[in-house]
Amino acid sequence: MLRYVACSNEILSRGGTIQKSNSFKKLENMFRTILIFLLLSIAPNLFAQQGIIKGVVTDLSNNKPLSYATIVVQGQEVGAYTDDNGAYTITLPIGLYNITCSNVGYISKTINEVEVKQSKPANINISLEPATRELQNVVIEASKFSFDKNTESPVSLRTIGVNEIQRNPGGNRDISRVLQSLPGVQTITTFRNDILIRGGGPNENRFYIDGIEVPNINHFATQGSSGGPVGLLNVDLIKDVKFYSSAFPANRGNALSSVMELTSIDGRNDRLGFITTVGSSDLALSVQTPLFKKGSKNTALFSVRRSYLQLLFQTLGLPFLPTYNDYQFRFKLKPSANSELTIMSLGAYDVSNLNLSADSTAFQKYLLGNLPEYFQWNYTFGLSYKYFGKNNFVTVVASRNMLNNTAQKYFNNDKSDESNKIFDYTSQEIENKLRIENNIFRNGWKINYGALFENVKYKNSTLQTISLPQGTIQENFNSFIEFNKGAVFTQFTRNFLKDRLISSFGLRTDVNSYSSSMLNPLSQLSPRLSFSYILTERISINANTGIYYQLPPYTVLGYRTNENVLINKQNNIQYIRSIHYVAGIEYYSKTNTRLSIEGFYKDYSNYPFILTDSIALANLGADFGVVGNAPANSGAKGKSYGIEFLLQQKLYKGFYGILSVTAFRSFFTNADGDFISSSWDTRIISSLTAGKRFKKNWEVGFRWRLSGGSPFTPIDIVRSSQVAIWNIYGRGLADFSQLNTQRLPLFHQLDVRVDKKIPFKSFILELYIDVQNAYAFKYSQQPYLDVRRDADGNPLIDTNTPLPSYQTYLLENISGTVLPTLGIIIEY
Repeated sequence: MLRYVACSNEILSRGGTIQKSNSFKKLENMFRTILIFLLLSIAPNLFAQQGIIKGVVTDLSNNKPLSYATIVVQGQEVGAYTDDNGAYTITLPIGLYNITCSNVGYISKTINEVEVKQSKPANINISLEPATRELQNVVIEASKFSFDKNTESPVSLRTIGVNEIQRNPGGNRDISRVLQSLPGVQTITTFRNDILIRGGGPNENRFYIDGIEVPNINHFATQGSSGGPVGLLNVDLIKDVKFYSSAFPANRGNALSSVMELTSIDGRNDRLGFITTVGSSDLALSVQTPLFKKGSKNTALFSVRRSYLQLLFQTLGLPFLPTYNDYQFRFKLKPSANSELTIMSLGAYDVSNLNLSADSTAFQKYLLGNLPEYFQWNYTFGLSYKYFGKNNFVTVVASRNMLNNTAQKYFNNDKSDESNKIFDYTSQEIENKLRIENNIFRNGWKINYGALFENVKYKNSTLQTISLPQGTIQENFNSFIEFNKGAVFTQFTRNFLKDRLISSFGLRTDVNSYSSSMLNPLSQLSPRLSFSYILTERISINANTGIYYQLPPYTVLGYRTNENVLINKQNNIQYIRSIHYVAGIEYYSKTNTRLSIEGFYKDYSNYPFILTDSIALANLGADFGVVGNAPANSGAKGKSYGIEFLLQQKLYKGFYGILSVTAFRSFFTNADGDFISSSWDTRIISSLTAGKRFKKNWEVGFRWRLSGGSPFTPIDIVRSSQVAIWNIYGRGLADFSQLNTQRLPLFHQLDVRVDKKIPFKSFILELYIDVQNAYAFKYSQQPYLDVRRDADGNPLIDTNTPLPSYQTYLLENISGTVLPTLGIIIEY
């Protein structure tokens, strides 16, 4: 198994370890001066501040325009009716508004936080779902709020709008970090973006953009898992996010903890527009334009980003220099009145080189001793075609994604002699996918069914020196596997008891040709059942249960021994299985407030168990690099359970906020089959995010997070100190016989953000200050093991040990400093 530690922008939180240089202080002072100058010198009210909301209202089942639909702006004495083509236009002062759309025979829908700008119209196209035949008032009343109510998934679904993402304090316009404000999503105290849901591992999540699956949404991704230090998505192109922490629809599979559905904005169809952003670590440019001609229904979006972290890191004297780049584009075409085509792609190119001149401190030497140099690129390209019939629509999605991951490490970082190479890794993952779905709306029933086919290729070339109890060996193997995956699914949804009971039943099965044991569709049969009972027009009881399956990572499936044996296939590796039980009650108010309490229980089986370390794969994945590349079987089990509390205030009279509290436990089995605390068993998670919009386009917000301490495994100091072992790994090795027997202290942090938007006639200038860890909380993490060195930097030998060993000590690992960021956004 390959695991190594990385620290991309971790140093930005290491005030106690690395001091800011004079150059960095000068840079901060320059940013402050620029901000003060801009705020004082630009007049904010040069032009009349009016804008428009416009769009088209259609029937969700057939895409036909709806005439005479009503659009009401909450808190305003204005609204509109749609014309014969389903179109509407509303003129309003610039600002944020909630709008509600309703029509006879349809379920009302509210769109929260529609931003009205003078520089561009707010294009809000709305699809209304047909109501049941009886059309009781209680259904219309209860559904006019858009707090994630979904008939297929009435529990564990949260919706995040683009404004909530962009303004989230400490979120750095990064979706993965913004999710940490939601219940059940754990706060990550390190630099990474791993998504940990309700005590599950970081490899249990799936991501979709416009219905097209994207394997990972972070730069410097951990192969075999997920996460990374920086988000890959440019949020300027995202309209909203639906986040399922359970109750996944049957058409979404291969997930155990969460499914994230992202929807892109519709591009401008009136003229060329762009957004330029200078953030804390990168420069971004996004472009919107009509295709072919002005006013066209065909639009295009395009985005590119380039980091400047490597420049800051070099100025600060950091021992590693990361660089990331990404692109994203989307074309939306309407070939006919009954069809639409979406073409989407995104990709990244990431490089991290070592800065060998930065070796003056113990921390720098430690990082240089164990970090490899690596580069990674990935892309996803997909097409989504929809055809609308009389009471149905068919969706065909074809996509391809690819990951290329390369890393190298030399002893003492000496590249002059190839015999010094102790680690050389190159791997590729390629998936080609085709999914066909049909959605039918008939006689009060909503029916979805379809099928999925995938072709998978995995390549791996590995040279690594490892240390075993019997001595040091060198693994050198090449692996290639190719197999096919398939799935069929269906879901039936209907209302009963005069529309008070909303019920949904789904069924799915997944198979693949990797092994005969996983080719039996009955072995992966995945039923799921959800219901919501409306007690009053504002209170409902919701529940879900389901069985979910996920294929182990390709790093597990494709691992070979030196003898070229596909050992994990011989070990009869299986689909991972998880059974979910969720129930809760929720309340909606007329002031856009939501209060909910949910209890959950997750039962895991067939989890990959790494035989070399005697540890479940679920307990790995928070390191950077590769996980799961080792002999394994499906012998691990797990369980997690807890209760979640959510109080959410959508925008109301300028106020908004989310308070979430989760109390839970998470366990996986050890080598003896006993349930012990998992690496994610922090026991308590809490987050409070709140803000206020003021006059003249000022906005102030804060986020306070609290998390219990994570369990960790102590270092085997005696073994790690041995010369033969330290020369290979350059770090302390965990003593897995004491798996997660120690625990870190409590973590908490306050982030504050101030935004100011300055509207001009044809563009908007936005300035923001984001201060992370505002009260400079210092939090301790597991200390590093390091060797003592002489004046020339050579490790000192310990003469009091039976085996040749170095003198070692524990290097303090305390993080936490105030991190101010100045951001500038220009939207034209």
